Amino acid sequence: MNDFSADVNLAQKGSSEAFSRLYTAVYEDMYHIALYSLRNQHDACDAVSDAVLDAFCSIKKLKNPESFRGWIMKILSAKIKRVQRNYFNVPGELKDDASISDFDFDGVELRESVERLDTGSRLLLSLSVLEGYSSEEISKICDIKASTVRSRLSRIKSMLKLELTPDIL
Repeated sequence: MNDFSADVNLAQKGSSEAFSRLYTAVYEDMYHIALYSLRNQHDACDAVSDAVLDAFCSIKKLKNPESFRGWIMKILSAKIKRVQRNYFNVPGELKDDASISDFDFDGVELRESVERLDTGSRLLLSLSVLEGYSSEEISKICDIKASTVRSRLSRIKSMLKLELTPDIL
């Protein structure tokens, strides 16, 4: 993990260059989480852009500069959830965007199993597996208890393991 303190302090004083360095340090992770959760390249870009704009506008409210990464991921999580809610409010079928194919899945079965997960499960899995966040960090990002994060991740991984393990009789 990077120490963002110096750049956060400069950004809070109005330095757009410092905020740009902060963004550069986290944008790939933000995009991967958004793409993995939303499965649509355009929606992922929009969610990341909205999160970055909100973070830029409210950087002065960040009390602990060391927690910048978790703070901006929490903003991104809220943007992802808003986009996901819109999926259910739009009449008609969802777009089936093949953009998630940018990820290197070991097999088609894994990709299909992950795509069948509900959106909240995909978000938890992406934060844990793709980005390596701890259950405590995920709990802060998603506003749920760390113990709930651990149990949900355990159930998700068990379900995927059962689904991907061939039946041996």
